[in-house]
Amino acid sequence: ADITLEGNTSGGFSGSDPILTSFLAGATATDPGGNPVIIRATDVPTYVQYGAADLGVAGKDVLLEHGGEGLYEPLDLNIARCRMMVAGPAQAAAPDGRLRIATKYVNCARAFFAARGQQVEIIKLYGSMELAPLVGLADRIVDLVDTGNTLRANGLEPLEHMADISSRLIVNKASMKMKHERVKAFLDRMQEAVQQHA
Repeated sequence: ADITLEGNTSGGFSGSDPILTSFLAGATATDPGGNPVIIRATDVPTYVQYGAADLGVAGKDVLLEHGGEGLYEPLDLNIARCRMMVAGPAQAAAPDGRLRIATKYVNCARAFFAARGQQVEIIKLYGSMELAPLVGLADRIVDLVDTGNTLRANGLEPLEHMADISSRLIVNKASMKMKHERVKAFLDRMQEAVQQHA
């Protein structure tokens, strides 16, 4: 069974994290022929969805943006915790007309505002979201927030909570059926590791 792990992300994890150490140790014990692979965070769900990997670790933000087709999400690893938030200039009134939202989470932002019946223009950015309102590119941003220090340093504040984010263990649906005993045994060991480090 191949295992995919997200690489360095803003919420990230270190190679010394006890839960991920257990994950890698469990992966190789479950399937000594398995190959842990570290890839770009946004690619993890795709590798698992299409069966290039049986299991993976990805942030909930990545899973929400991906859509989660072809995946089970059986375990919250309770690491890399943060929040997906709408943020904007501190104490600024909402502009008239359609809001412009800068984000790398295009699908999440579109769904969030559509559910509220609010039409917005989404501007796709890959980083430095907090600069968009400062230079007039966007009225608001959708981004991950941990402490909020970066927002405050740029004159922004969290306005609306969208989702709680943490790293999740994901499993390919076909692998869960075809390799059920091995996958289930691995999931049980991972659940124990998460509980021990809670």
